[in-house]
Amino acid sequence: MEENPFPFKNLHSREYPGHKKKVHSVAWNCNGTKLASGSVDQTARVWQIEPHGHGKVKDIELKGHTDSVDQLCWDPKHADLIATASGDKTVRLWDARSGKCSQQAELSGENINITYKPDGSHLAVGNRDDELTILDVRKFKPIHKRKFNYEVNEIAWNITGEVFFLTTGNGTVEVLAYPSLQPMDTLMAHTAGCYCIAIDPIGRYFAVGSADSLVSLWDISEMLCVRTFTKLEWPVRTISFNHTGEYIASASEDLFIDISNVETGRTVHQIPCRAAMNSVEWNPKSNLLAYAGDDKNKYQADEGVFRIFGFESA
Repeated sequence: MEENPFPFKNLHSREYPGHKKKVHSVAWNCNGTKLASGSVDQTARVWQIEPHGHGKVKDIELKGHTDSVDQLCWDPKHADLIATASGDKTVRLWDARSGKCSQQAELSGENINITYKPDGSHLAVGNRDDELTILDVRKFKPIHKRKFNYEVNEIAWNITGEVFFLTTGNGTVEVLAYPSLQPMDTLMAHTAGCYCIAIDPIGRYFAVGSADSLVSLWDISEMLCVRTFTKLEWPVRTISFNHTGEYIASASEDLFIDISNVETGRTVHQIPCRAAMNSVEWNPKSNLLAYAGDDKNKYQADEGVFRIFGFESA
């Protein structure tokens, strides 16, 4: 049976300028209507995205961090609440309607990773010193801290919130029970460090991107690797499943974003890009893919843009 790929080749990207320095992180809210971008310029911005709209897009600036905003994530249950992690050692919670910071937690190190538990009750934050902090969102206070004696990269919960994953510099994925954080399994996933992890929204798989340039796909119930995606040639920095779980996007220092069919492992489209990518994320409701990288202008200054692929006109 010939697969009928989503007609990616007729789709276009749009550019969203606004930041003064490069964008590290892009994330969609739970209903797919707003996109947030976090930048080295110490701000985050929230953009109202109309899938069929044209013209100027309004954005709100979230100001207050005193260092780079390295990662951000939206409350999975609330379309206007967003959390940011920064090198200034704080984690902040913002209301995207007003642009105001409503909560702030001062942690012990430079924060580089942040993710919500799927029910919205807890936030996990990773820092440069390989320390994990779990925050109770309502009180906005740490309820658990653990320092690991290996390099911890991206972190994620499974969709039920009962399993917690850490990707490590040793090429392993550490699988912990939640909330006890007791070790359940160590997966020997790659021959080099594991940098990023994505959970399939349907709950069947998770994927891991590695410095060995491979993306591995894992059956979540068996904890077994079912296939690898081999199109990239540089360390994989960022990966994302689309909302149906049919496609996976992955990116690196290669000058394209690969979109592959999850079941066949075959590439269905490649989006050309001009620089190494830092963040790709699919919209939770439609096939719009946001992406941001190290783009520079002709004077070699950061462009501070991100793009969204998937529009029917440029």
